[in-house]
Amino acid sequence: MWKIVEDVGGLWRFYIFAKQNSKRMENTFDPNAAAVADSGIYGLPCNAEEAQIIIIPVEWELTTSYNRGTVDGPATVMEASLQVDLCHHDYPDLWQKGIWMDEFPKELRDLHDELAPLSEEIINALYEGTIDEEPEKYAALYARIEAATERKNVWLRERIAYWKQQGKVVGLLGGDHSCPLAYHQYLNEQGVEYGILHADAHCDLRDAFEGFKYSHASIFFNTLKLSNVKKLVQVGIRDYCHQEKALAESQPERIKVFFDRDCRRRMYEGATWKSIVDEMVAFLPDKVYLSIDIDALDPKLCPNTGTPVPGGLEYEELMYLLNRIRESGKTIIGFDLCEVSPAPDGGDWDGNVGARVLFHLCGVASKKE
Repeated sequence: MWKIVEDVGGLWRFYIFAKQNSKRMENTFDPNAAAVADSGIYGLPCNAEEAQIIIIPVEWELTTSYNRGTVDGPATVMEASLQVDLCHHDYPDLWQKGIWMDEFPKELRDLHDELAPLSEEIINALYEGTIDEEPEKYAALYARIEAATERKNVWLRERIAYWKQQGKVVGLLGGDHSCPLAYHQYLNEQGVEYGILHADAHCDLRDAFEGFKYSHASIFFNTLKLSNVKKLVQVGIRDYCHQEKALAESQPERIKVFFDRDCRRRMYEGATWKSIVDEMVAFLPDKVYLSIDIDALDPKLCPNTGTPVPGGLEYEELMYLLNRIRESGKTIIGFDLCEVSPAPDGGDWDGNVGARVLFHLCGVASKKE
């Protein structure tokens, strides 16, 4: 892949490091040109071996109860990525490090598609108040969905481990926000102690929301069961229940919630976004995992996400926050982007925004030269 090295005379020059099975890289790739058909994510020609950054798509959403469609988030972002210019404002050489997107197994996607109508049947029965009329039937459906999710999590933990063993920077692209639990399980198995920066409209601290143990609304309730997760910083939060608020307040040394309305009030009264971000960064330990639900952003930027909420972060506020974490010297050990969903009419706005957020996450998490 492309890399910048310093020659003997002290001048910076471009050299090509191409593998024998990737001759297409040699002297042919123009980062200023439009993406070509059959190219990789962001139009990059690198293969998995050459790429520093691996994106694992997770096509899974069995517990979303409002807008469905995030299962197709990876494909939506992939398509939109081909329109992203490669000279990143903060990390202009990011493309040279190589980004490659893995594949979600067809058998798992087929399993998801088989169970999706059943999970919707459960949710409809809950809202209609008929779920108690057939308890054995619905208990069996819950068990099937839980077992399928655990099967997906086993595959995902193994896939993360596979790429990590090769020294790759690994990010996940969901799917709903239940997807990254497997990443945290992997880190726990490795004995890594770290903190999480969680940007979201929701706390996701519910216990088995709507009866689903692995609900998208329970990701951090489940993650906090892992003792190696030392800190959780939540940003953009503006929709939550009493149980979640009580849980956060019961662990003030471990959980810090920056409610969107409180942050806005402080800014309206003279505080700067920098000063608030400084507090977020200070609460985090040296190792940080980045978990971004696209609905952390103002819904004008992600109108088709699973559970949009008024308010939220502006795009550049999120970019600034992510940059400050990297600039602080903390080590980014992993990341995910979840809940991007295509428009029902085929519009690409959500994918457009999602592809750019993902590109920035790749820049923030990439290895420093």
